[in-house]
Amino acid sequence: MSRHSRIVDRAITRLKLKQLRLLVAVGQYGSIQRAARELEVSQPAATKLIRDLELDFEVQLFERTNRGVIPTVYGDALIRQGKLILTQVSNAAQELDDLTEGSSGRVVIGTLLAAAPNLLPNAIETLLTERPKVAVKVVEGTNNVLMPALFAGEIDMIVGRLPSYRHRAKLVQEKLFDERVLAVVGSQHPLAGEKSVSFKQIRPYGWILPPLETTLRRQVDQFFVGQDQFVPPNILESVSYLLNRSLLQTRDLVSLIPKHVVTSDIDNGLLVEINWTVPFGKGPVGVSYRGPDALSPAGTAFLKALRHTAKAMRES
Repeated sequence: MSRHSRIVDRAITRLKLKQLRLLVAVGQYGSIQRAARELEVSQPAATKLIRDLELDFEVQLFERTNRGVIPTVYGDALIRQGKLILTQVSNAAQELDDLTEGSSGRVVIGTLLAAAPNLLPNAIETLLTERPKVAVKVVEGTNNVLMPALFAGEIDMIVGRLPSYRHRAKLVQEKLFDERVLAVVGSQHPLAGEKSVSFKQIRPYGWILPPLETTLRRQVDQFFVGQDQFVPPNILESVSYLLNRSLLQTRDLVSLIPKHVVTSDIDNGLLVEINWTVPFGKGPVGVSYRGPDALSPAGTAFLKALRHTAKAMRES
């Protein structure tokens, strides 16, 4: 029997969820004593549970120091997988609870700005039309916040602009459509009525920009560097469209917003696209998930609804 087969056999026959809970707690607190107290087990019993894990997996999980214990590279890996297993158990209990209460499953969706106004609401509407009892939870954030939650199993998928280079080997990343960004201002802005706008005319004004960790922000910064190291008079960082829209309507700021996010407000006269073609920012909007086997029936149904909605948006 190979080492891998031997360890898998031990895990199947001997691994207990109590051990995983303790493992995660020791990683969290950096102390076997503290973890034991939190889980209401004796310290000797906790020490034995960790030792049994090390014997079964044939690796050292923690290094002992004067200040407590520090996970080794093996410990970090097992803690990460242990969190995922515990989250999946919690998700299974939640799904069963939803079914008991009459809901037809549950799906948790992480969303970026580029998915918020049209794609996501329309896809949810399609899902609820077909499955009116599905429980839907939406979590907003940037990729830096949402990706760890996706890997941990806390959310089922992320909908929005796809990362340009990260996570592709670990996830299914499906493009739904390509999107470009528009330079947008409030209707009162001095540039709102200009027939043609150059970047030189934009330079005196402040900008609303996405956070530093986003792909679009990196593209903006690279563009500014190419414009004689341009630094805007003031910068506001925000991923909240409602806040950005309010600020644009009251202050002479410029913002970069995905086209389909802002189209309705432009049509209604709340915001104005300035006549300057943004020379960067075009990219794919899509969905990231851990794979079809990781999706519940409700998650699979929502993925189908996303594809249907995206197709309708491409054809409109």
